[in-house]
Amino acid sequence: MEKVIRFIKKEIVLFVALVCALITMVFIPFDASYIDYIDIRTLCLLWCLMAVVAGIKHVGAFDWLTYQLLSRIKNGKVLSLTLILLPFFSSMFVTNDVALIVFVPFTLGLLEQLNLKKAIIPILVLQTIAANLGSMATPVGNPQNLYLFANYNLDIMPFFSVVLPLTGISFVGLILGSLPIFSKELPKFDVQKEEIKDHRKLGMYLLLFVVCLLTVFKIIHFGITTLIILIVLFFMDKELLPELDYALLFTFVCFFVVSGNLGRIEQICLFLQNLLNKSTLLTAIGASQFISNVPSAVLLSNFTNHWQELLAGVNIGGLGTPIASLASLITLKLYMRSNDSNILIFLGIFTIANVIGLLVLIGYTML
Repeated sequence: MEKVIRFIKKEIVLFVALVCALITMVFIPFDASYIDYIDIRTLCLLWCLMAVVAGIKHVGAFDWLTYQLLSRIKNGKVLSLTLILLPFFSSMFVTNDVALIVFVPFTLGLLEQLNLKKAIIPILVLQTIAANLGSMATPVGNPQNLYLFANYNLDIMPFFSVVLPLTGISFVGLILGSLPIFSKELPKFDVQKEEIKDHRKLGMYLLLFVVCLLTVFKIIHFGITTLIILIVLFFMDKELLPELDYALLFTFVCFFVVSGNLGRIEQICLFLQNLLNKSTLLTAIGASQFISNVPSAVLLSNFTNHWQELLAGVNIGGLGTPIASLASLITLKLYMRSNDSNILIFLGIFTIANVIGLLVLIGYTML
């Protein structure tokens, strides 16, 4: 029983998604239509990206990049800006949750080493916002983009026309938010030197990442890409295979079941359709605050063809409550493991910063 409780605490989002799926199955019993709920292409692409990023991380590429940047920084303003923009730009290519998994523990250790503990919460909050907002710039930056890009069969330029203006505003806001955190002068600190462990493997994983991008743009079939990456990992780094986040994949399956079943309940359909007719953007933002932006994208895509507003809404909607974006829960979990953590102060600063960002971006989209 203790193992079950620990698993539920660790995978609370999966547990909630599973419960929601089971509840909807009471209203819509299992039948052949369930097979149509599951978007195999999205699941395969998500697995491929997780596998490639795990390989890149395994050879020490992220640690090496961090060392190269921070070993050259002597100015406090530059340090805060670097710590915040690292997850902003990296999330565009390795997803927002991976960016936070990589950079939040590093930031906690660095700031404790510098005896700058008061800056931990502001930096972590802005890193979380940066990862959530930076990830919206590309189809592979987060799960909801990956799903919507495939679901609506989008081309890259129309996609960019929606997300890049929002990304640009976010970039400026993060710069302004980072400057007051540190003074110009910093205590002296040493950064441990890091090296790439295996350049051959790194080259292979970067090549596979390019293959993933070609698959997102439907130049290569997702089945071929999945098979290639599975074979490469099996022979090159098979120990990574059981370490991938299969809970996230199963969470997606639960989301697909929930959205599919809700789409077959007439009262729910009418309610959502009414909200979407009033404003797809605000409906997507509002839904994200309560069920997170990934399931909101999956659910609402069944009821609207206004993909531009839905795409903007679920990405902007990643700001707000801690559950608005699944990646925000990663930061919260990692922060709570640190010394002298204070959940109330964290949530207070998190809420203020997220509301400010949310209002700014909503204001822009409503112009």
